[in-house]
Amino acid sequence: MRGVPPTVLRALVCGALLVLPSCGWGAPSAGQGERLPGAPLGVTAAAGSATSVHVMWNLAEEDPPVTHYEVYRGNTKVAEVPGAEHMVDVTRLKPSTGYVFTVRARNSAGASGPPSKRVRATTPAAVTADRTPPTRPGSPRGKAVGSRAAQLSWTRSTDKGGVASYDVYQGGSKIHSVGGAQTATVVTGLRPGTAYAFTVRARDTSDNTSPPSETVRLTTAPGSDDGRGTAPTAFRATTHRADGAYYIDLSWVAPPVDGVISEYQIHLDGRAATSLVWGGNPPHGTATYSFYVGRTADETHRVRIRAKLPDGTWGGFSAQRSVTTGG
Repeated sequence: MRGVPPTVLRALVCGALLVLPSCGWGAPSAGQGERLPGAPLGVTAAAGSATSVHVMWNLAEEDPPVTHYEVYRGNTKVAEVPGAEHMVDVTRLKPSTGYVFTVRARNSAGASGPPSKRVRATTPAAVTADRTPPTRPGSPRGKAVGSRAAQLSWTRSTDKGGVASYDVYQGGSKIHSVGGAQTATVVTGLRPGTAYAFTVRARDTSDNTSPPSETVRLTTAPGSDDGRGTAPTAFRATTHRADGAYYIDLSWVAPPVDGVISEYQIHLDGRAATSLVWGGNPPHGTATYSFYVGRTADETHRVRIRAKLPDGTWGGFSAQRSVTTGG
């Protein structure tokens, strides 16, 4: 990052927010030049039923590339998934029980990185002798959001014991799960100019699954686009002066996707300038960040921001703002 005072950079790195120059900082190494994957970011865990928990994390770009993710319940490895996947259902759990999960990445050199932050989930109580599935989700709707994402929504299912989660299917494959209180989601990582068929199933606390909803069919836009449906919103930029230096102050709201947005990239005057990585919990609602741009007044800068989505791809850019130092 251009001209960042060392004391400012040190304070940011020691906190929850890591500020990386656009050239990036290398991953930690493990002797003889061996590079370890970083700890997975954006890890969440939510009960899918009385006996299962849905664990998600953000895909990472690593060199060597990540080939597998290992999911741990406490100190026990309970699942291993390919490096292209970023979620798994951990099953055979006990009702009314709290669990702690972590995720580790393993690269093509066979090296495993450090564990992610610990996330907790508590399974609900099971309904005794419940063999009745929820009703099917109603009125499913969907629309393509540019070339790489789709918005889906549906109306609630009913169940005597309560709906614990909704599972989203692409064709015959389950690709996502959301909590029982949620009736919409954004599916990312799609291919341009491609036809998709989605259905939704409700799941209750006893793991009974509803019939599938009606099929939502849509086709993503051809080619690349600006990804506006996955761009940060309410983006604002102002400047302030402190100790003879000028700073640009940014604020924005994360794009509406399921999962955790843990990384952003700031473009300044048409070039990638800074990456922001939250090592802890990213802020809810409006996020803010301020960065140094020099000591010269009356300089005009153009700035915009984009988010790295949970599937490891970059979302669309926010609107571009122009600011003038000292103005």
